[in-house]
Amino acid sequence: MFCPGEGAVTAFHLNRHSAQDSRALPLAALVIAAVVLAPILALALIAEEGSGDLWPHLVANVLPHALTETALLVAGVGVIVTVIGTGTAWLIAVCRFPGRGLFEWALLLPLAVPTYIQAYVYLDAVHPLGPIPSAIRAVLGMDNPRDLPLPEVRSLWGCVLLLGLVLYPYVYITARAAFLMQTASALDAARTLGAGAWESFARIALPLARPAIAVGVTLALMETMNDVGASEFLGVQTLTLSIYSTWLNRSSLPGAAQIALAVLVLVLALVLIERWGRRHLKLDNVGARARPPIRRELSGGGAAAAFLGCLAPVTLGFLLPAGHLAYTALQRWRFSGISPTLATEALNTALFAALGTALALGCGLIVAMAVRLGLSRTVARIAAFGYAVPGTVLAVGLLVPLAAFDNMIASLVQFLSGHASGLLLSGSGAALVIAYAIRFLAIPIGGLEAGYARLGDSLDMAARSLGESAGGVARRIHLPLLRPALGGAALLVFVDCMKELPATLMLRPLNVETLATHVYGEAARGTYEDGALAALLIVLIGLLPVSLLARLSRPASHQEASSGSSR
Repeated sequence: MFCPGEGAVTAFHLNRHSAQDSRALPLAALVIAAVVLAPILALALIAEEGSGDLWPHLVANVLPHALTETALLVAGVGVIVTVIGTGTAWLIAVCRFPGRGLFEWALLLPLAVPTYIQAYVYLDAVHPLGPIPSAIRAVLGMDNPRDLPLPEVRSLWGCVLLLGLVLYPYVYITARAAFLMQTASALDAARTLGAGAWESFARIALPLARPAIAVGVTLALMETMNDVGASEFLGVQTLTLSIYSTWLNRSSLPGAAQIALAVLVLVLALVLIERWGRRHLKLDNVGARARPPIRRELSGGGAAAAFLGCLAPVTLGFLLPAGHLAYTALQRWRFSGISPTLATEALNTALFAALGTALALGCGLIVAMAVRLGLSRTVARIAAFGYAVPGTVLAVGLLVPLAAFDNMIASLVQFLSGHASGLLLSGSGAALVIAYAIRFLAIPIGGLEAGYARLGDSLDMAARSLGESAGGVARRIHLPLLRPALGGAALLVFVDCMKELPATLMLRPLNVETLATHVYGEAARGTYEDGALAALLIVLIGLLPVSLLARLSRPASHQEASSGSSR
């Protein structure tokens, strides 16, 4: 007689046995993790080649200034994203005011604007003869541009402000989720003891949300460390920009690798902070299912201040850049039409981004399935580490393993056929695709692990008890159920690949341009209007993942049923 309990145990043992026998996936996952680590380990080998007189020169002449600029930039951006992200998150989570429902998702829009495009726009818009100073002079009745002194945006403080306006949504997302998950009882208790709104925020809500805020700030600072275009356009000599200039302008790959190692130390520190924040974030969310805070109705001056406080970052971070790009692109189109090279650049962008997305999704699925079969999560964390590595650091580190692979293949072809073969990966589009996959592999791994967490083991057990193989379970059960997670990850990875500038600049094939490198080239030449249409395309496509993120970042348990409750 069949016993259900015995059947479940039998299925469990079958599933466990198949996991032990199926070594292909865990082995492939280990190979992927090794490939991610290879560029990082190769940095030490490249740096060792130039450890003679080069390192003292870098220490004396390059690193002090670059390290100071980087530290000031990171500190300034950290302050701005913390203030804007936390403040707007608190207003959206616990207050009612006109436009709150609109700002709930609109505050995410600056994520659609890459940092280099933000700098590109403001350099064109606020120079003395630009549209903003011209409009101000027209209102004030001034004719001479020198009569209206404006702060110089091409400076360290300008870079801090512009990066902060683009990156604050990272803090807004995590802080808003933390505020929504805090129980109302703690805030109610504080109010019964006489604490006002500000005191309740400063002494109760903010300390509870601090780990979540730390996670968002860390993510924003990682993006700051990855920036090259905005820093160069605004005259800020960061460590990341020093890598690019040392390699390409000074033709010193070992010097670039040595600076990259210094950047990697800072990135590792940020990763440790982010891990610390996530660890405490889990402990603080024990009350996530309790009653959320009751929103306070704001009126009069308080409602106006909240409205303007949310409108300012949306306007400066998205509406103004997008509006200026649209106007400039329209003027350029009317004057000279669309450049025939734009279609080729868009096709190159789509091709590289699609190949990078496909490779990242495939590798992410292998790693997630291997973890499902019992592989240590440490392997998944190593495979996802590429997201924390700036594109310039990754590009430098990839050269040694790619060259080693090409030399091995060339030697093998020479031995077998007697003919020399060309380089397969180095200097080709394959190098860029691999860099994209390593850089953004964390996105599909995280999305698929979250998707697998919703699938119970009973499905696998039932399928295995019916004689299905591990591959059949993945193909017929896992993939259909994971389709939403795969689709969301594919969209995020594709747009990130399309916007990525540092790795694209350093690894793209010769004479091949993408939309991002086109915008960079026009900005470097000072012909901003010629790159407006390409920049606008990048921003418009970037709105797709932002809309997805806006929908996913809103906890279902806190969605209001009526439009009146989301004012």
